[in-house]
Amino acid sequence: MKIGIIGGGAWGTTLGQTLIDNGHQVFIYDLNPNAVDKINRHYHPFFDTVLPENEKATLDLKEVVDFAEYILLSVPTKAVRSVLKEINVLLNKKVVFINVSKGIEPDTLKRISEIVEEEIDDNHLRGFVVLTGPSHAEEVILRKLTLLVSSSKDLDLAREIQLIFSNDQYLRVYTSSDLIGCEVGGAVKNAIAVISGACTGLGLGENARAAVITRGIVEIIRVVETMGGKRETAFGLTGIGDLIVTASSENSRNFTAGKKIGQGIPIDVIYKEQKQTIEGIRTIEAMHHLSEVYHIELPMINVAYQIITNKIGVADALSILLSRDLKSEDF
Repeated sequence: MKIGIIGGGAWGTTLGQTLIDNGHQVFIYDLNPNAVDKINRHYHPFFDTVLPENEKATLDLKEVVDFAEYILLSVPTKAVRSVLKEINVLLNKKVVFINVSKGIEPDTLKRISEIVEEEIDDNHLRGFVVLTGPSHAEEVILRKLTLLVSSSKDLDLAREIQLIFSNDQYLRVYTSSDLIGCEVGGAVKNAIAVISGACTGLGLGENARAAVITRGIVEIIRVVETMGGKRETAFGLTGIGDLIVTASSENSRNFTAGKKIGQGIPIDVIYKEQKQTIEGIRTIEAMHHLSEVYHIELPMINVAYQIITNKIGVADALSILLSRDLKSEDF
């Protein structure tokens, strides 16, 4: 298969290696000349690893669009809509879009699948699949065991992508018919990971992290159900699984960003220091908006929103959460 990858960052380039391992052809588009140059010299742009010789990149989007039977989106959610507009103009055939980014558009509360349907003409769109789950690119590039989920409205298409990405060395892919639940779980866990990191930065310890992760699942479930997904999806790889790996690891850019927030570092400084996108902060904005529109209770996310908008400090946020009315945990 010919897979065009839009975004030669940490995850896109890493998945390119996996696809080549599986016998597929890959062509990467990125707008960063340094990243393109490193990939073409067979070096990963973010990690100290050598890439397969046939993993190639270009600055020319049209080259990749013309090449691809499948287009893998690995760009920040804030750039997805504009990139899709460019791709739609260049397409002259039907392709499958595979999204591996995790986020919700803050202003519209649209999932990536909805944005694709809005921006790609029907005569160019064979289908959409989200490929998501607990996965640090730092480990996948080293071919360490990883489990993912392929989800689509079209279960046959989800199985097609499952076969393309799975191998019997290090990557196993499951399928799911709950596209909404998989997209939403993957996005909201980034917000919880920022909160978990902030607790660590504040020095609260492992007990607090366990509490954040557990109560974070409750908030993920509320969002999943509100947006039309299945509650049980939040208890699988795209919910609990993804949250555990993202909310407890220094490899997580969202966790490390939150840790810096907990240490009192201003968000604009964090953005400047971080080379990769911090989706969790944008997701906090989106989820706060959603909680206001649909009147759902998201206490941790809403307090985190007050922190990132400089309305309260992290220590004040802790007091607000601990002073809430005492409740039962019966489900």
